[in-house]
Amino acid sequence: MDLVANNLSYKPDDQYHLNEVSFNFKEGNLYTILGRTLSGKTTLLKTIAGLLTPDSGEIEFDGKNFLKIPVWERNVAMVYQQFINYPHLNVFENIAFPLKQRKIDQSIIKEKVMDALKSVGLLGYENRKIQELSGGQQQRVSLARSLVKNAKILLLDEPLVNLDYKLREQLREEFKNLFSKGLADETILIYSTTDPRETMELNGEVIVLDEGKVLQVGPAKEIFENPNSLKVAEISNDPPMNIIEAKISDNHIKFEGIDVEAPQHLSKLTQDGLKIGLRSSDIELNENGHEFEVELAEISGSETLLHLKRGKTKIIVSIEEVLNFKIHDKIKINFKIDKAYAFHADGKLASSPFGGLNG
Repeated sequence: MDLVANNLSYKPDDQYHLNEVSFNFKEGNLYTILGRTLSGKTTLLKTIAGLLTPDSGEIEFDGKNFLKIPVWERNVAMVYQQFINYPHLNVFENIAFPLKQRKIDQSIIKEKVMDALKSVGLLGYENRKIQELSGGQQQRVSLARSLVKNAKILLLDEPLVNLDYKLREQLREEFKNLFSKGLADETILIYSTTDPRETMELNGEVIVLDEGKVLQVGPAKEIFENPNSLKVAEISNDPPMNIIEAKISDNHIKFEGIDVEAPQHLSKLTQDGLKIGLRSSDIELNENGHEFEVELAEISGSETLLHLKRGKTKIIVSIEEVLNFKIHDKIKINFKIDKAYAFHADGKLASSPFGGLNG
């Protein structure tokens, strides 16, 4: 049973929240919607759930017009950013709530709830009050309540965004293990996030969304290795991919007085107006390298992010160690130029180190 949309548009104000969005989600698969804040991710999920009605377009599920099916009959479960649980009920009662609403037999309810608790790692917590749980545990209760419904479509709207870094890492791993085991063969799982790393770790089919438009669709690896445009390259990397205005001539890349030999996949590009893309992890400190000035140094865990400039060029470098630099310090770096991308003036991909289109 496929969930298929054609040209969904939703424009409640002067801006499109969805702009002719089309997709084909197949049962038994995980899909990740990747986009910045206000890209239309939540709007899309609410449209699928029936909480919003699009201005135009169609959605079909199992060959039926989904837009004409009432919310309560859509067999859709949704987990939100906020922990939506019932504070007056304990963990077991929270998870059992949708089953009790259907007047399902008590013995079946108990079996389903205990299975869901096991799936999310909360066995033994069934009698706890919601207020006694951590943020991550509360989110797992929300997920378990969705699982017991055996919904054909499970929507997760940035479920980890409000958790601290360490807990987010832990719960992401648990989600990944849960998803990889498979919920049900006929379940369609749609997960939205702003985090490119989360997208790559979940490793499903990815839909890159920006300002309500679908920019690229494909496996996570393909999106990472061959972003089809500058915009996708920025959205699918954290920090965003460095973009450098450069000129390629005589098999050399030149900018800001820097002259480096072009790698083979870029050597045939000679047109003006090219932009070179390099990930922050593909630039390294080197005493014999090119001099840049430090604008900012950020320490995040065991990683240091250096914001550097040279002339009009600004880049970010990520170093896997804690380093102490001050503003205006001069440092020298080298580019792993064989990892460089090239984009045309209109933003489309010209060439990638992974064999992306060249034209």
